[in-house]
Amino acid sequence: MLESELLKSTSSWPFVEIRKLLKDRDGIIKKKNKIIFQTGYGPSGLPHIGTFGEVSRTSMMINALKHIKKIETELITFSDDMDGLRKVPENIPNDKILHANLGKPLTEIPDPFKKFESFGEHNNKMLIEFLKKFNFTFTFKSSTQNYKNGTFNNSIIRVLEKFDDIMNIILPTLRSERRKTYCPFLPICPETGKVLEIPVIEMDKKKNTLVFDNNGKKIKTEILNGKCKLQWKVDWAMRWFAFDVDFEMYGKDLIESAIISSKICKVMGKQPPNGFAYELFLDEKGEKISKSKGNGITIEQWLRYASPESLSLYMYQNPKRAKKLYPDVVPKAVDEYLSLIEKYENQKEKEKLLNPVWHIHNGSPPNEKIVMPFSMLLNIVGSSNAKTKEVLWKFIKKFHSELDPKNHKILDELTNYAINYFTDEVEPKKKYKKPNDSEQKALKNLISVLKQVSQDTPAEEIQTKIYTAGKENGYSKNLRDWFKLIYQVCFGEENGPRMGFFISFFGVKETIDLMEKKLKI
Repeated sequence: MLESELLKSTSSWPFVEIRKLLKDRDGIIKKKNKIIFQTGYGPSGLPHIGTFGEVSRTSMMINALKHIKKIETELITFSDDMDGLRKVPENIPNDKILHANLGKPLTEIPDPFKKFESFGEHNNKMLIEFLKKFNFTFTFKSSTQNYKNGTFNNSIIRVLEKFDDIMNIILPTLRSERRKTYCPFLPICPETGKVLEIPVIEMDKKKNTLVFDNNGKKIKTEILNGKCKLQWKVDWAMRWFAFDVDFEMYGKDLIESAIISSKICKVMGKQPPNGFAYELFLDEKGEKISKSKGNGITIEQWLRYASPESLSLYMYQNPKRAKKLYPDVVPKAVDEYLSLIEKYENQKEKEKLLNPVWHIHNGSPPNEKIVMPFSMLLNIVGSSNAKTKEVLWKFIKKFHSELDPKNHKILDELTNYAINYFTDEVEPKKKYKKPNDSEQKALKNLISVLKQVSQDTPAEEIQTKIYTAGKENGYSKNLRDWFKLIYQVCFGEENGPRMGFFISFFGVKETIDLMEKKLKI
């Protein structure tokens, strides 16, 4: 059991945010004896890691809360699936279907994947199934369903009642031309089924009806039961109001929207939720990752290359700092996770709360000796030419018979990931160096040194001998170049594992054979 003083003082960000939430909303929380968290998802493109990040980070806060206060919680994962499709995503099959249905709600557009009744439903199902893989506890809510089944009706009526006040908040933020036509309500066209962004000309608050000007043609419609939807910022505020939301995090690009939606929520009669603005993910080029572009790295890719826990670690670290998110970051994330697992057991309670694995595993990380880093396993995959998990394990057990998949579950999981990552991301990019005469001579000297080393020689001693060989062969001033040469010749990369450790694990004779093969001796 964690000491209460530690919980009150730790600088771990989930605890910091929860303490702030409890302080800011003390009266509200006491009245309803429940805390409601929300995350949002725009299903105009396939679910991506940014979406997972919101759920993951919010779940970490909920887990922290459970150690501070016994109170009922709910995490709502909300899908804006009634939004009109504005543009066709780049990474979608049968995109003609989407082009033919631009402007319609996502749940009214046929599924281009031909698996579900609509494009919105397809993307919603993908999100739900993915989040279930991580054992998140959440309540999924669909915008379409909540509009059509009347859940939002009372809140929508409240928007109509406060129409003028809401317009006074929104209009100053718009350009002059947009002000002339703006209306918080977006009617669904009875003829085309499209979401229309058109001005209102008549309003009947008693009957909850509006009349819109559709290019000179009047459209009269009720505002309830899905006949209208709300503009984004008003919709967000209405949702907070309807669900009584206490907390929601969002990307840095939505800070201005959050400020406006908060003002609208207050006008409607409720305190807006606490917020947390996180930095955005960037792709390899430093551009914002986008569902529609399909850049960065997909959820499926990460889970093919690494464990869910490594992804959770990536989400935990520095949420208010922009980070690149593309395949090259995966091995580093895996190795950081392994290192933190190894450290955890010997840490004091205060240090454990600051260790991300505490939050990833809700206070109960696995206790397993880490045999090797992921980066080294990748090199072993390449060096052994292993294409299956079974072959790789045979190779591992050849030199380390004490290791076995049942007692080393983390290592066992890593073998599959390493093969997948090596096959997809490493092998196609390898550029083996052809050494010049002096480099050839230096490496041959290293081979001679290794021939004097036994398989029982400790890894650090092997590392020292490699250092010495480098110094004796012209690399005394820059040993970094010495190791870079070894990596480029043996592995086709500029960086690699600690060589002493690699040789100790891979085998002295096998390493010599590998080097001789590359040097064509």
